[in-house]
Amino acid sequence: MHRARSLPAAAAVALLASTLLATGCASAGARPAPGAPRQAGAAAGRDSGNGAGRGEPAPKPYAQVVTPGATTRDGLFRTHRVGSKLLFEIPATELDKDLLLVTQIAKTAAGIGYGGEQLGRRVVRWERRGNQVLLRDVSFDVVADTSSPIHQAVRAANFEPIIAIFNVEGYGPDSAAVIDVTKLYTQSPVEFGVRNRIRGSIDAQRSFVERVASFPDNVEVEATQTFNVQPPPQQGPPPFPGFTPPPPEAASVLMHWSMVRLPERPMMPRLYDDRVGYFSIRQIDYGADEQRAPRRRYITRWRLECSEQRVDSLCVPVKPITWYIDPATPPKWVPWLKRGIEAWQPAFEAAGFANAIVAKDAPSPAEDPDWSAEDARYSTIRWLPSTIENAQGPHVNDPRTGEIIEADIRFYHNVMNLLRDWYWVQVGPLDPRARDLPLPDSLMGRLVEYVAAHEVGHSLGFQHNMKASSTYDPDSLRSASFLRRMGGHTPTLMDYSRFNYVAQPEDSIPLDLLIPQIGPYDKFATMWGYKPIPGADTPEEERATLDRWARMQDTIPHLRFSVSDANGADPGSLTEAVGDADAVRSTELGLRNIRRLVPMLIPATTEPGRDWSDLEELYGRLVGQWTTELNHVVAVVGGAESQEKYAGQEGVRFEPLPAARQREAVRFLTANAFATPEFFLDAEILRRIEVEGAMARVRAAQVRILENLHSDDRMTRLIEFEALADRPQSVYTLGEMIGDVRRGVWSEIASGRVAIDPFRRNLQRSYLEMVDEKLNDDSPIRRVVFDGGTPRVVNEPRQSSDAAALLAGELKALDAQLRTAIPRAADRTTRLHLEAARTLIERILDPRE
Repeated sequence: MHRARSLPAAAAVALLASTLLATGCASAGARPAPGAPRQAGAAAGRDSGNGAGRGEPAPKPYAQVVTPGATTRDGLFRTHRVGSKLLFEIPATELDKDLLLVTQIAKTAAGIGYGGEQLGRRVVRWERRGNQVLLRDVSFDVVADTSSPIHQAVRAANFEPIIAIFNVEGYGPDSAAVIDVTKLYTQSPVEFGVRNRIRGSIDAQRSFVERVASFPDNVEVEATQTFNVQPPPQQGPPPFPGFTPPPPEAASVLMHWSMVRLPERPMMPRLYDDRVGYFSIRQIDYGADEQRAPRRRYITRWRLECSEQRVDSLCVPVKPITWYIDPATPPKWVPWLKRGIEAWQPAFEAAGFANAIVAKDAPSPAEDPDWSAEDARYSTIRWLPSTIENAQGPHVNDPRTGEIIEADIRFYHNVMNLLRDWYWVQVGPLDPRARDLPLPDSLMGRLVEYVAAHEVGHSLGFQHNMKASSTYDPDSLRSASFLRRMGGHTPTLMDYSRFNYVAQPEDSIPLDLLIPQIGPYDKFATMWGYKPIPGADTPEEERATLDRWARMQDTIPHLRFSVSDANGADPGSLTEAVGDADAVRSTELGLRNIRRLVPMLIPATTEPGRDWSDLEELYGRLVGQWTTELNHVVAVVGGAESQEKYAGQEGVRFEPLPAARQREAVRFLTANAFATPEFFLDAEILRRIEVEGAMARVRAAQVRILENLHSDDRMTRLIEFEALADRPQSVYTLGEMIGDVRRGVWSEIASGRVAIDPFRRNLQRSYLEMVDEKLNDDSPIRRVVFDGGTPRVVNEPRQSSDAAALLAGELKALDAQLRTAIPRAADRTTRLHLEAARTLIERILDPRE
């Protein structure tokens, strides 16, 4: 079903114009049918009568344009290299066709991205207008079926912007227009180039086309672009009189552009569903027979169509999803990357496909001299020389249907350092291979495989699913039989549930089960998005089956996906969590492993002749892990269980957690987060990495937890949960919470003899500073809200008046306790600390200008 093209920004207003205006616009923009041009010797500047402007030079005979010395390639359209010029010969049959333009960096200077990094993608179209060829930018955000009366109005309001205009140099056989596109690549407009990365201008004298390759469905061009890079603007006054800013410096970047024909037979899209985690495209459909223009969303997915071949009742795709490994990848990691790609095979088998996903080595130059990792026909894993500790799995899709055309996964070299640290601080006590650093290649390879599989998941269309790890209870994660049966400690590779820190050494968990694998959610989601639905010829006809599949989540919790608008309220939808069905229990077990790791730090990081930087890094990571796990417990307070549901499913989407669970969470935090973590204060470690800093480090970690517990959103939820409760006495109220926290932070003043250590004094002072900010910072919080899909910035108070009143009341109660505690101070420093606290409370409650 053909649909009209999209509506550019702000053009929706044009749809309100009269029918007469719409018809006039459509008429004025009508294109002539491509035909044979006037004779090549016609006088320049004569109006051709088909919309061409006056003054463009007349086309020349073909032989004068494409000279005998030209290097010519046949393909989507013919390309000619004539000296330094690049000519495109675009046949009439390829005009007005939608092409996907993908812009990538092939090679770059330091600090300007990375080779293989994608800078942009857009749909373009070549269009002839007299003796000129226009390159237009096309969008598909707004559509209407061609049979709908509103189709013309959408077309009229959908006037595509022009990226570039080219004079026709000559005409080849079958009216093929020959144009000089050299400057498109050597002096690229913003839509084509890297200018959003570099402050400066392209130097045409030092920019040139490097390589051109044309294939049946795509044209690939590489060009070196040299920029006169302007230094950043001077901030403040000159550093000294007579200071002259440094002159521009040169930076050269090898850019790669792929222009790929979009499928002439668009894939049938599949409707998006909030209950299953796919990336999506959005369209507004003005042709729908509804009382408003519905917003259509379709998932992004690869086109898998069954061939005649079968393997054990599973169909073999006509075209499998194929990834190539970048030749620049360190050879020892190549097998592990391939395993990460093909790990998804069982998920596609659940969708009815055999051999649906394949990993290959990139061909050598001898095997295929035209093969390029930047070629948009090929999906690759690129290994990038970077200190960034990350990997990414984006993909390129057809904006008409969501069909994924290609994907390039980027592995930054130092992701291995992050993997080493994560593995050590989470499961170091469980794996003898991790006790000495560096990790053996066999273990690092398995970790690389895990990250590759996760990024491949994104490139298959899957979003993160942070909800998944909360569907297994912590005690089950200590059972080897359960983990073997379920495929690991989380139902999906798409969660940020790294390694099983809930398991204990005595559980004897097999080492391969400490790392996530393809799980039941992955198989379910792949089935839901990729399995063919026989008899359904339109997306709407698939809806009933997709809804039935999604409702499997009602009885199988580990198939559920995160609720997108839970706004951080669900403690089961957290990053870096394991077993967060019960965050208190899982964190209790995780903290046991952290305590085990502290005495292992020095042996693991000691290497004769090396400094202590590894010790410092791992110690910091371990404190960070402690803070992260305790913040999982914070999320229970003011939290709500969530499940995405559509009409017809029983129950609500959000259910506040029982008061007992929230009280338990605050008690746990009092005992573990706000107590001084003595096990971290090992002088043998600290005096190797710093002369001072332990107190500041502990304070920073505790303040993060304290401020999270008193976040404005959390306090607002507690107030609202109480207001909406059928039995207010059954909820954990904000007043109860802040009273429990205050008593936990200041527990010493209830003792007969008041002695407070330096770490606790730091925490208590931070508590008062936090309350001061809550009560006396009047600057509003700026939030972005959406009215009918339109973003709008609003200012909101930092907390409700109830929260302010309750916090002030706690300060008054604390002040009364401090007054009676001062005479019982065990030492002078404690007494002075208590007196200073009273002074600060007085200022907070009655701030002076």
